[in-house]
Amino acid sequence: MDLALLPPGVQLSCAVLARFMPMHLLLDASGRVLGAGPTLARMLQGLPLEGARFEELFEVRSPGGAVTAEEVLARAGHRFRLVARNGVRAGLRGLGERLPDGRMLMNFSFGIDLITAVRDLGLSDGDFVATDLAMELLYLAEANAAVTRELRALNLRLEGARLAAEEEALTDPLTGLRNRRAADLVLERLCATGTPFAMLHMDLDYFKSVNDTLGHAAGDFVLEQVGRILREELRAEDCAARIGGDEFLVLLSSRIDLQILQGIADRIIHRITQPMPYGEDRAQVSASIGIIRSLDAGSRDPAQLMALADRALYAAKDAGRARAVLLVAKVP
Repeated sequence: MDLALLPPGVQLSCAVLARFMPMHLLLDASGRVLGAGPTLARMLQGLPLEGARFEELFEVRSPGGAVTAEEVLARAGHRFRLVARNGVRAGLRGLGERLPDGRMLMNFSFGIDLITAVRDLGLSDGDFVATDLAMELLYLAEANAAVTRELRALNLRLEGARLAAEEEALTDPLTGLRNRRAADLVLERLCATGTPFAMLHMDLDYFKSVNDTLGHAAGDFVLEQVGRILREELRAEDCAARIGGDEFLVLLSSRIDLQILQGIADRIIHRITQPMPYGEDRAQVSASIGIIRSLDAGSRDPAQLMALADRALYAAKDAGRARAVLLVAKVP
């Protein structure tokens, strides 16, 4: 069917109109559909088109109060926004004009909803006019999204590398426990916040003998086993650190009951005292532990607390080793 859309004597076929305006909608004078461009028809799939009334297909968002095609053209100054009633999420922007013979011609575009429409409807270059910049804009949006994803992934990798580096800087590589730096940071934080805590200062007894008789590899093996024992006996929120060759520090936040502290220390000592099979030999060590509590110390100075814990440790060694001693004397 030829359509007299241009000046008298000039006609466009439906095919030509569809080629130049793939999202057009042609209505009769009463607002019923006479024809639609292929891309618009694809968007309106599931809705009967030919003969349908405009308001049965679309919900008008702008101009406000308009419902029918005639009201849209009368109120919008030829510009309007609407959505399809079949649930397609992409909205439409449009221009419209009433033709000399009374029919109404509308032409649509997706505007900012282009990406949503292309994704949800599976549109391609063939659904747009060759001169339309829609696909170029889509390519730019996709390129921008790809760059954004890559930058986000790069940031995540960098953040992961930073966290890994920080973790490595605070971890003793042999035992997997915290190192001296990490223990100092945790102790400073506990002192600064006023959180009640207990400190277990532990030293291995007879460790030098293991190194001298079985070799340093056996000594490393013993240290690894001690690290495993401490992890198994403590909570995840507790800080267990190797702060010297065979010297360890445990910080127990909000865990200050005397019986609980003594029980933790006794279990650790008992397990460490058990012979540790090493090849055909057995490595034998024990552990001495000095215990202090922040509430007994009368000080929030990390250096003074460490000095008090050191005194508690040597009290345990002087008492015969392989035991835990709680020191309640205040720092002078």
